[in-house]
Amino acid sequence: MMSFWDILLLSVALAMDCFAVSIASGVILGTRDKAQGARDYPLQAEDTNRQGISFASCPLPLATYRLSLLFGLFQAGMPLVGWICTNWLAERIEAYDHWIAFGLLAFLGGRMIRDAFREEEEAHHFDPTDLWTGIVLAVATSIDALAVGISLAVTGYHTIRQLVWPLVVIGLGSFLFGVLGHLLGMRFGESIRRRLKPELLGGIILIAIGVKVLVTHLCDV
Repeated sequence: MMSFWDILLLSVALAMDCFAVSIASGVILGTRDKAQGARDYPLQAEDTNRQGISFASCPLPLATYRLSLLFGLFQAGMPLVGWICTNWLAERIEAYDHWIAFGLLAFLGGRMIRDAFREEEEAHHFDPTDLWTGIVLAVATSIDALAVGISLAVTGYHTIRQLVWPLVVIGLGSFLFGVLGHLLGMRFGESIRRRLKPELLGGIILIAIGVKVLVTHLCDV
């Protein structure tokens, strides 16, 4: 089974897609707040545009916590689905399960790294305050976690009790990064997403975990 630090890093890696989407959502919400302020308080809005939005002056709206909660729930639920579908095969593929785990994590990590260098779409294509939009985003960003559930099944997690801790850490990590992404998006705007490239960081982490799983198993043989 994975160590505590492996699970923590896995949680961070899976949360990177949620983090990126949350930054874009925060940009939209921050822009709306400034536009609303310009209509209601034109002089104050002018000062805000010159000085930027401060953390103290932009409390996070309810939509932020709702979207972040959806991220956490789906990121924790998808590995469970993958684990249920795969756990019964674990004994049959024990001889090469480490290669499966490595392959899945390397594939997901490579795809995240590739996406980090793609042309970015405009952040204004979705409404972060809409519930159904939030559900669609949560599903879309948690598809990778489905494959991670398969990796958990072939790395020693054979019971629901063993799986509880990784799922809690994964779900909580995505929730916290969702809130943080919204806050950073509202404060700093789209520039932070271009500079930080969270998908690149997540991809590197996933590949590193896959390599560790493979090397650990081969060294024990």
